[in-house]
Amino acid sequence: MKFIVSSSYLLKQLQVLGNVINSNNTLPILDNFLFELDNQLLTVSASDLETTMSATLEIDSESQGSVAISAKLLLDTLKTFPEQPLTFTVQDNNLVEISSNSGKYVLAYAAAEEFPKSVTLEDASVTLVPAEVLSTAVSKTIFAAGNDDLRPVMSGVFFQFSPQGLTFVATDAHKLVKYARTDVVAAQVNDFIMPKKPLNILKGILGASDSEIKIEYNDSNAVFSFENYILICRLIDGKYPNYEAVIPKENPNKLVIDRMQFLNSVRRVAIFSNKTTHQIRLKIAGTELNISAEDLDYSNKADERLTCDYQGDDMQIGFNSRFLTEMLTNLTSDHIMLEMSMPNRAGILTPADGLDDGETVTMLVMPVMLNA
Repeated sequence: MKFIVSSSYLLKQLQVLGNVINSNNTLPILDNFLFELDNQLLTVSASDLETTMSATLEIDSESQGSVAISAKLLLDTLKTFPEQPLTFTVQDNNLVEISSNSGKYVLAYAAAEEFPKSVTLEDASVTLVPAEVLSTAVSKTIFAAGNDDLRPVMSGVFFQFSPQGLTFVATDAHKLVKYARTDVVAAQVNDFIMPKKPLNILKGILGASDSEIKIEYNDSNAVFSFENYILICRLIDGKYPNYEAVIPKENPNKLVIDRMQFLNSVRRVAIFSNKTTHQIRLKIAGTELNISAEDLDYSNKADERLTCDYQGDDMQIGFNSRFLTEMLTNLTSDHIMLEMSMPNRAGILTPADGLDDGETVTMLVMPVMLNA
């Protein structure tokens, strides 16, 4: 088994696949990339048992075969090469030789048979989604997913597909984000919960892609195919909470403000907030928004005034500044709208401009009780 491949082309593909590999694997074989050669097509795979990703490369070869090669050793070596052709030769004595313009490097390989077989999906549904839509949906939602091992369903992103459109939801019970599209639809109604790790891997490569992604899914697994990549992952098992029930429908108090001005003000004032609660206070009256924070333990306090467009009753409401900052950072519009009903009900953040037709973003943040 022998093949020739460009060093930078191989490195670029392996760096993407390397994100799948865990730093401490229970099975030693998972520390390797699986190389499967079929004449001029080389398929390289990485797996952590939950997620498996493969990339197909076009290379120069006339042989066939498969081996598993140490991921760390290979990546560390490839990073040091300038662009050049590399020749991989698999020898009988469990060694693979890599020849470059300047030298030869020999490393041991493992048997390809030990590498876990990838799952084949039975009774799969299929939906096509443009890369840009999926990339935006993941970026807008993933930060709101929880990290609580006791509530695994909330540690992923909920995908809801229907003939009316696609909806993506993430929540950790303190904040919730719902990203919806009516301009991209699925053939039938379906939903599943995607874990964060494969979504982060996809997010890293989808931004630069303009292709269409084929998503196949059943009750237990999902497959994402696009360009030369295939990502297979196990879905999170369980029923997603009824998120619609927590989104307040009647919100008569509406505040519209410049997003960056609001974000910078919240960031500044938050420096003076209590380090445990991160609490900031919004006091809104007429066209004035007053943002304040106080840390009684250290006698630190801050107070800022901003002008805004506000319709509703005068009110005071408290928020965790970290959640507010995350949401304002993830929105991209020039202006945002904050809708509220009462100081003990969730506030709803939405972009006031800059959305595509058929696109909606709803961010919900739970208030914190204000000290009088």
